[in-house]
Amino acid sequence: MNARTEPAQAGSDAIARPPLVRELLLVAGLFLVYKFGRQLATGHTGEAFHNAHRVWDFERAVHLPGEGAVQSLLLHGDGLVHLANTYYAAVHFPATAAFLIWLYLRRPAHYVWARRVLAAVTAAALALHLLFPLAPPRMLAATGLVDTARVYGPSVYGSPATDSLSNQFAAMPSLHFGWALMVAVGLIVATRSRWRRLWLAHPLLTLLVIVGTANHYWLDAIVAGALLGLALAVILPRTPSGRSPISLRSPHRTVTTAGRTQGGLVPAQRDEQALAGAGR
Repeated sequence: MNARTEPAQAGSDAIARPPLVRELLLVAGLFLVYKFGRQLATGHTGEAFHNAHRVWDFERAVHLPGEGAVQSLLLHGDGLVHLANTYYAAVHFPATAAFLIWLYLRRPAHYVWARRVLAAVTAAALALHLLFPLAPPRMLAATGLVDTARVYGPSVYGSPATDSLSNQFAAMPSLHFGWALMVAVGLIVATRSRWRRLWLAHPLLTLLVIVGTANHYWLDAIVAGALLGLALAVILPRTPSGRSPISLRSPHRTVTTAGRTQGGLVPAQRDEQALAGAGR
């Protein structure tokens, strides 16, 4: 990025990053909790299918669009559905890890609150997985949907009866969507490019993939978005005046020209200084 799109770095560089070893342990713990914590909800097959029927009937009652409409688009070609399955299997963890690493290295003022939001959403999701086990639509015969990963590959899941590495009855909420949305929000907040809203393509594509591959219901993504909104409302850092220093609007001035205004500090620098105390 050049000076026209990159936020001023002076404030960000002056902010001490959290200790690297501690952060590696915290983030590794977050991923391990997500990966293995869901197994606590195994053994609730009957309840999971009962809840699946309830979710499916509720979606039809409130006239949500059918998940089958998205899947039918993917099934027009083997290559497209294979690409969707690959996106589901391969993008989720690496994209989130890359997001956290980039924030830690380039935007330390934003890193801590973003990591806290991800941790809060993950913890709330795991609690819901325990309280509301849910079979995904690919397992529910009433949906008429195809398990695209099993038929076309690649698949990250084995048979539910023998899969000891993941809990396949933890569809709600969708952390695939929740994490993808947080990545987009975090990148929009931490950058000043006029094109930064394009990061929303990541959660949008993730939404189409998780629904089209029959791994999640629409409602799973809606609940994940609600959890993220609540976490942001609670954890989002505030300025001393009580306002949020975060704005999704594109700046009207570039960093180069804004620095010449009275007061000496460009908006990005003022934001970074306001965030410095909030991130610790």
